[in-house]
Amino acid sequence: MSPTHAQSERPSSGRVAFAFALVYIFWGATYLGIRIAVQHIPPAMTTGLRFLIAGPLLLAWCALRGKRIAIGASDARRLATVGVLLLTGGNLMVAWSEQYVPSGMAALIVAGVPLWVLVIEWLVLRGERLSGIGLGGLALGIAGIVVLLWPKLTAGNVLGQRELAGAGGLIFASASWALGSVCARRWHFSVDAFTASGWEMTFAGCANLAISFLSGEYHRTVWTPTGLGAILYLVVFGSWIGFSAYIWLLDHVPTSKVATYAYVNPIVAVLLGWLVLHEQVDVYVLAGTAVIVSGVALVTTAKIKRRPATVVLEPELPACESGAD
Repeated sequence: MSPTHAQSERPSSGRVAFAFALVYIFWGATYLGIRIAVQHIPPAMTTGLRFLIAGPLLLAWCALRGKRIAIGASDARRLATVGVLLLTGGNLMVAWSEQYVPSGMAALIVAGVPLWVLVIEWLVLRGERLSGIGLGGLALGIAGIVVLLWPKLTAGNVLGQRELAGAGGLIFASASWALGSVCARRWHFSVDAFTASGWEMTFAGCANLAISFLSGEYHRTVWTPTGLGAILYLVVFGSWIGFSAYIWLLDHVPTSKVATYAYVNPIVAVLLGWLVLHEQVDVYVLAGTAVIVSGVALVTTAKIKRRPATVVLEPELPACESGAD
């Protein structure tokens, strides 16, 4: 993949590894935070409050650091689009789905984001084409989701149907997040990555809160210490630290490599869901995990070819040890 202007200045391998670690660990635990929050505070209110706290405070921090935070109409449209794709179509739908789906299962389904990224770049934008290994990874990823959901697909009861609806929401969220990630990499903004993420959170927070009020969801809000504590975790570790690290990585590392957070996030989420909420980890979860992560690994390490120019090979990214491209 050809380097972008933002990638022309290579950061150190240590900075890249640290940013990957933040995304890997904190976003893995975010699924648990969301699951706890939506048991008390409805999803649109949870995500609206989260991002309307995180976004403006991040912008204030950027201003105090002397960064330019003013944006024009073109930047505003693009940042609002990316923010809504990532944090309304993506994060809000994850929060909605976790009302019905365990946090570990949610993380496993959202692990399919790298598959969606490659599908969008390959089929929709026609900018890249996959090797046979990449296509095999796509097939494995789909098979893994089927394995994970197999008990729900065959249950035929109300609980199984609700979990399937939640799984459908997670698949939609994954596609929306992938599209937002691709757009964020392809569009140029006049502000730096951290300022951009602050605006994206602010725009998405407004959209999510509007959804909460328009749907009447706020009437069901229960302001408990547990729910508020979960939102505080999501603000600090999910929105400020994790999301800012993710946006920084998108600006310095190829999208397919950034998406490798999906290798670790599901494991962290499944483990925490089992330890804290006593979520079930059965043979379907274990098998689905193995198949999905294998599929994602194949997709993200597959050789990518640009159309119609000279072939460019993507080197493998062993966990978070490789430097930025």
